[in-house]
Amino acid sequence: MLNAAMSQYFQIHPVTPQARLIQRTVELIRGGAVIAYPTDTTYALGCRIGEKSALERIRRIRQLDERHNFTLACRDLSDIATYAKVDNRNYRLLKAYTPGPYTFILPATREVPRMLQHPKRKTIGIRVPEHPITQAILAELGEPLMTTTLILPGEELPLNDPEEIRARLEKVIDLVIDGGTAGLEPSTVVDMAGEVPQVIRAGQGDPAPFEQA
Repeated sequence: MLNAAMSQYFQIHPVTPQARLIQRTVELIRGGAVIAYPTDTTYALGCRIGEKSALERIRRIRQLDERHNFTLACRDLSDIATYAKVDNRNYRLLKAYTPGPYTFILPATREVPRMLQHPKRKTIGIRVPEHPITQAILAELGEPLMTTTLILPGEELPLNDPEEIRARLEKVIDLVIDGGTAGLEPSTVVDMAGEVPQVIRAGQGDPAPFEQA
């Protein structure tokens, strides 16, 4: 576990991310860091898959119980197939709506650590964020990032200002990425683990295609 006595703060360009800072970010993630980073919807907390101590820190920050559906931020569809079971119908929908502001709940494969899966349903959330910083991190990392919206206990809206994130979380996370102000509306969550897609949460992504699927 890294020493999170004072988080680092990287100002990364939201359109053309600096390669040096992306590389340093990935070094920190591989070393067990918890990071705050911008996505195409809101700011999120992230850590490496299977990094148990980092995951537990995120659970404490957000006060999440074991029933929380964690999400993997993936670079593209090929990542999704490694970590989630996708039939032909769902593949067509995923291909049409990724990257974008959606989280898809799918049956997890054995590649997903049990601590990330929903304990009863054995599902995992999957995201392909359309944000240059996120995409650059995922490309350099070479694997998905365990992620969850940066919304603090008792609050209705996620934190979206990197300066405020640093002020409030600098002693409990390792890195804040300043990629400018993000949105306040989280992704639309679509449960695709059943017979038909079910919209669990309407957010930034248009839910209509999945209500008609």
